[in-house]
Amino acid sequence: MAEKPDATLTPRQRLRLVLGSLFYPVGLFWPAGTLAWPQAWLFLGLLAVFSFVVYRYLRRHDPALLQARAGLRFHRDQPLSDKLFFAAFIPPALAWLPLMGFDYRFGWSEVPLWLQAGGGLLLLASLVLLFATFAVNSFLVPEVRLQVERGHRVVDSGPYAVVRHPMYVAMGVFFVGAALLLGSWAGAAIGLLMTLQLAVRCTFEERHLRTALDGYVAYQARVRYRLIPGIW
Repeated sequence: MAEKPDATLTPRQRLRLVLGSLFYPVGLFWPAGTLAWPQAWLFLGLLAVFSFVVYRYLRRHDPALLQARAGLRFHRDQPLSDKLFFAAFIPPALAWLPLMGFDYRFGWSEVPLWLQAGGGLLLLASLVLLFATFAVNSFLVPEVRLQVERGHRVVDSGPYAVVRHPMYVAMGVFFVGAALLLGSWAGAAIGLLMTLQLAVRCTFEERHLRTALDGYVAYQARVRYRLIPGIW
């Protein structure tokens, strides 16, 4: 099958993606004060492979979603609660990588090697789950809003048949797994904080979707759990 023409991203959007990608190595290695950090290279390598695979998949199968995720934007129809979420979420998200870099530099944490290996497996599992969410949900934009212009509908297949917010599950596992792989208890603590913020966000998001998105109430009745099957 011939590949669809790639006319989805403007030069500004491409630049934004490149600069965002550079934040990861700079945010880790500059505070660490060294490039001799094998776990950081493994983390960045896994993230690079994941980003490439998702980019190629969306470019071929869902260019509209690729464009929608090319940058963080605020919309008039975005609930105030979601704008406040970003105001609270961005500071720890920006501090997360540098904090782990400084942790490595000054040796604040002592994480056993076996637990770092376990963190790597958690990280890999989170990336697999993230890809699965991208593969089935064409409306997976950063902000909470009803995407009328794209025919927004309820997605209930793949991981969405198990929990209502699989991307938040994957992100929580990603934060903790990456921090353990990088040997940082401080990073794990910030990761847990961001995971808690996402859990709070999903309650506000569902409040909006119940009133704005046709079929969401019925979906909640079919899939009972937000994040953890059998618990919540």
